[in-house]
Amino acid sequence: MNNDALYGYVFVHFIGEQENGEQIYMALSRDGMHWQDLNNKQPILLSSVGEQGIRDPYLLRSADGSRFYIVATDLCIHRRGGWGNAEATTTGSRSLIIWESSDLINWSEPRMVEIAPAEAGCAWAPEAIYDEEAGDYLVFWASSRDAQDGDGRGLHIYCSKTTDFRTFTPAEQYITRGERRTIIDTTIIKAGSKYYRASGDGEITIEAADRLLGEWEIIATLDSLGLGLTGKDVEGPQFFKFNREEKWGLLVDQYATSGGYLPIITTDIGDTTGQSWRKPDRDEYSFDSLKKRHGSVLPITKSEYEAMLEKWG
Repeated sequence: MNNDALYGYVFVHFIGEQENGEQIYMALSRDGMHWQDLNNKQPILLSSVGEQGIRDPYLLRSADGSRFYIVATDLCIHRRGGWGNAEATTTGSRSLIIWESSDLINWSEPRMVEIAPAEAGCAWAPEAIYDEEAGDYLVFWASSRDAQDGDGRGLHIYCSKTTDFRTFTPAEQYITRGERRTIIDTTIIKAGSKYYRASGDGEITIEAADRLLGEWEIIATLDSLGLGLTGKDVEGPQFFKFNREEKWGLLVDQYATSGGYLPIITTDIGDTTGQSWRKPDRDEYSFDSLKKRHGSVLPITKSEYEAMLEKWG
């Protein structure tokens, strides 16, 4: 697909821990900053498998442009009685929930794929990115370890490879910050010849590498860039590129204040001085009335945008 053909954006997300809140919702935007909720603010896809709830959905287009995949956390905090009773990091699902589609309109039934190691207590916030060098997809997510001993060990990022989102290589540790420290919510994007990733590890930490499975270097945090945001303020970072511009968005969920998403804009992800990063003024963006929790943004073509608007607008 020619990048010049990109016209708008779709945002796939969940909305919170209420009845049907942990399902697939979608919104559309022309500019990546002002969003319109779809389907009369009702879920577009429901999970009928696993915990029958999903969180942290990630939408990607296949490398050949023929398919779309949604990968999501299999977790329903509402059914578990809220976070206080959930034990979600130790008794959680080791599976991801996956949907696929050829057109963003007609979706498969959801399927569960067990992906986390046997000793894991959860599999949270999955994402996937095409590895051009290897010709397959790197799927990555956060898991706790040794769930049965319940000694408060941290979460670590694991990864697996797939070509079809049906069969996956055995999980391997991808990122850790130490045995008892936690890292979650990793997002990765390629910009130019480099890969960049942002993760929640007490800060929102940004790293760079030449290869997905190469050596990564920490280059900044949102705090060091002068944005005044740490992991105590925001979570669920999500990169996307603006269409036809050398400009990127990093969406962060203002969970501490229940403030919903905040877009952070940069013209150079690799900038460590903070000069090219900025927090837009409140009147520069709108996420419509549904509170968007940890989701993802995908640039789409005009025909895809118009078909979604016709179906669910």
